[in-house]
Amino acid sequence: MLLADFVLIFHFLYVLFVVGSLPVIWLGAWLKLAFVRNPWFRYLHLAAIILVVAESLLGVVCPLTRWENTLRQIETDNSFIQQWLHKIIFFAVPENVFTVVYILFAGLVAATFKWVPPNSHRDLC
Repeated sequence: MLLADFVLIFHFLYVLFVVGSLPVIWLGAWLKLAFVRNPWFRYLHLAAIILVVAESLLGVVCPLTRWENTLRQIETDNSFIQQWLHKIIFFAVPENVFTVVYILFAGLVAATFKWVPPNSHRDLC
């Protein structure tokens, strides 16, 4: 189903934003790129990983995963997009391993606020 593929693509982009933004911030700080200090970008990134950690600690299934799974119940064959994106973002590992990884990653994101602080709102005016 096309809608399920769109949900999966959005989910993949969310994961990419959460995981990919951290090395982008570090590299951008090293290259002195101003956008990595943008408070909107930085706080949105922090909020995105905190949401993942909260879902994991509370044992809540990601709403995007639940929505996609609901949509796919009416589908009999896997689409190309579903097949490859599922291989990229889903792993067969116990859930508590993911929780530890999410918490450690969130700690790195939070520590990056000290190492590469975002600009204050006064700097933006």
